[in-house]
Amino acid sequence: MIGSAPLEAAEATQLREKFYNATIIERIDANDELARFRIRPDNPIPEFEPGQYVALGIGNWERRLQGTQPEEVPEKKLRKLTRRAYSISCPMLDADGQVAPVASLDHFEFYITLVRQASSPDNKPPVLTPRLFDFVVGDRLEVQKKITGHYTLRDVGGNDTVLMLGTGTGEAPHNAMTAKLLAEGHQGKIVNVTSVRHRVDLAYAVEHAELMRQYSQYRYLPFTTRDPENLDESHPNFVGKQYLQQLFTSGQLAEAAGDPLSAENTHVFLCGNPAMIGYVPPGADPPSTPGMLPLLRAAGFSDEGDSKGPGSIRFEKYW
Repeated sequence: MIGSAPLEAAEATQLREKFYNATIIERIDANDELARFRIRPDNPIPEFEPGQYVALGIGNWERRLQGTQPEEVPEKKLRKLTRRAYSISCPMLDADGQVAPVASLDHFEFYITLVRQASSPDNKPPVLTPRLFDFVVGDRLEVQKKITGHYTLRDVGGNDTVLMLGTGTGEAPHNAMTAKLLAEGHQGKIVNVTSVRHRVDLAYAVEHAELMRQYSQYRYLPFTTRDPENLDESHPNFVGKQYLQQLFTSGQLAEAAGDPLSAENTHVFLCGNPAMIGYVPPGADPPSTPGMLPLLRAAGFSDEGDSKGPGSIRFEKYW
């Protein structure tokens, strides 16, 4: 079936009751293709570490958002769920404007981009986000029980610098890490850097500004690549496209952070676009434009499996 719910309402209700175990309690849209979803499971949330992820599930019988690529759902898959893993984000502030780590919440927050269509004609249509973005507050879905992942703050000392580099929704786990560090009194510099196409894609800008006001050791550094000041050389504030690799190697990032970002006292976390991360599988040819990994290695950082303490790199391959 294409574009609309293919089951009778009664059967769809039965399937939701069978599979779904969580409710959307709030939805905050940054723009038409970017939103923060707050989802409360029916049962208490088990303890987990900021930076970890969990899978969401939505039935293939659910309606797709109007304006997304149509999809043919085979009969044998119609009554099943599609699941995708998402890093757990964090609102960072509570209703009183105080720092709110994930451990203080009774819900999950997810930071998700709508994928309207496949990246090429050879690929299958996106399945989960066209359905999720048709959901509203009160709608139900599945949150799997297992929360997992090794992209965490282990081995970070209280006075160490923490440098988090993200692109787009790769900011999500860094927000959870930020809230934990601030709530636990981390004294070292915390630098949360995110690169997006447009300023309207900065869905947590207000929260970051408030955290910087409250905590002198916290620095949030947003950069854009496709706004007028990035593309139009005649713009009075022209800066060009602001890619994290260039900002790091030029020293601009350290200057903006107010910290040397040295391997001697800095932990680095990378999450987002694989081109930014720059992981090259063994035997593969490196890309013409290097990602952050080779640049960080050249600066004395290490991503070896046993790397601990300052100078270590951790990265999450976000797609």
